[in-house]
Amino acid sequence: MKRTVVFDFDGVIHSYIRPFKSAEIIPDEPVNGIKEAIDEIRKAGYEVVVVSSRASSEAGKKAIDAYLNHYEIRVDDIEFEKVPAICYIDDRAICFEGDPSSLLRQIRSFKPWHKK
Repeated sequence: MKRTVVFDFDGVIHSYIRPFKSAEIIPDEPVNGIKEAIDEIRKAGYEVVVVSSRASSEAGKKAIDAYLNHYEIRVDDIEFEKVPAICYIDDRAICFEGDPSSLLRQIRSFKPWHKK
């Protein structure tokens, strides 16, 4: 398997401060330090793939590509669907640690990093 790391776009790369308007409108700046982190990860030999529901349309995928180019954020691919990877970086995820009994509690109390 390739050494692929998947990044969610909204809330991880795009700071996603303003409400969603459309797949083609990406109004906010990148999360502080994300370009440097992605550069470091790629330099270490990992492939970086961005996965986003925005990429479900060609216009949305082009908007992500234009955004990444504008901010000089280099990635290896942009996809709509989850691809095989060694890990996924997402602002709306709960890390499963082997104990399913705590999942409902974690779901009920979940907040993305920017709303804590």
